Amino acid sequence: MGSAPSPNITRLLKAWAAGDAQALDELMPLVYEELRRVARAYMRRERTGNTLQTTALANEAYLRLVGAQGLDWKDRAHFFAVAAQMMRRLLVDATRARCAAKRQAGELRVTFDDQLPLAAGKDRNLLALDDALAVLAKRDARKAQVVELRYFGGLSAEETAAVLKISPQSVLRDWKLSKAWLARELSRDGSHEV
Repeated sequence: MGSAPSPNITRLLKAWAAGDAQALDELMPLVYEELRRVARAYMRRERTGNTLQTTALANEAYLRLVGAQGLDWKDRAHFFAVAAQMMRRLLVDATRARCAAKRQAGELRVTFDDQLPLAAGKDRNLLALDDALAVLAKRDARKAQVVELRYFGGLSAEETAAVLKISPQSVLRDWKLSKAWLARELSRDGSHEV
């Protein structure tokens, strides 16, 4: 993730959570470029011609994070995990709205490579993955969190382990099992390509 030292960001996050407005002013320049990096990663997976821009996604996530009340920030990784989840929700909501407006018909085609099941330019793939992650979260919340943190948040195995308070080996095991489960789930009805 970013180059700012984690203890400084963690200290500022804790001060901000305690109500220190100055801490937020100091925190913003330290985390904003990382938010843009996460947003860029999301936007690379979005369909060509998407009107939502990387900066707009990062800004909207930042505004929602600033407006969030009662969050007890544990550390830098926790902040970026919540930011990644927020960006995912923003993109899923925008995609659902686009699909509802277009009422696209036809078969859903989902690709699945070693990185996870979204190919660029596929609105409905994001929706299918979101639905599958909701099912996975009901079956095994930790595995769903691992997918969200690693794939959507761009966190390393070590950072994911720190957020979830598990070993990096457990993260890697959950990541491998989750990818296999998602591949099966997304191809279950035969209308998806894996």
